[in-house]
Amino acid sequence: MLTIGDLSKRTGVKVPTIRYYEQMGLISEPERSEGNQRRYSKADLERLAFIRHGRDLGLTIDAIKELISLSQHPDRPCVGADRIAKEHLDDVRTKIARLKKLEHELERIVSHCDGHSIEDCYVIRALSDHSLCEHEH
Repeated sequence: MLTIGDLSKRTGVKVPTIRYYEQMGLISEPERSEGNQRRYSKADLERLAFIRHGRDLGLTIDAIKELISLSQHPDRPCVGADRIAKEHLDDVRTKIARLKKLEHELERIVSHCDGHSIEDCYVIRALSDHSLCEHEH
């Protein structure tokens, strides 16, 4: 059995976050010792590692909840898990496209600045007047 501190160290998930995941129902309420200390099992450690990895990949709590639910039925087809991953991939690609536009716009704005005084600074002017931007972002 592991304490919450042990669980935190082994997964890299902070103690308050572990408690939050308990409240959200992502991990079950742990057993308690006679001293009322939380005691976690190897299964809890594995579940928390799964959650941590999902969060590192940017999955939402709701998506992780659904994946956990799907994982409780190992004989079913994985179409639900595939759908979640595909939707997330689509979201990531949309964010990347938006970030590329932002990168281009910031490069353009910065390239117009010649180090003059603030009153002549293109960066300040572009931030003050959206019409100076090339594209919507």
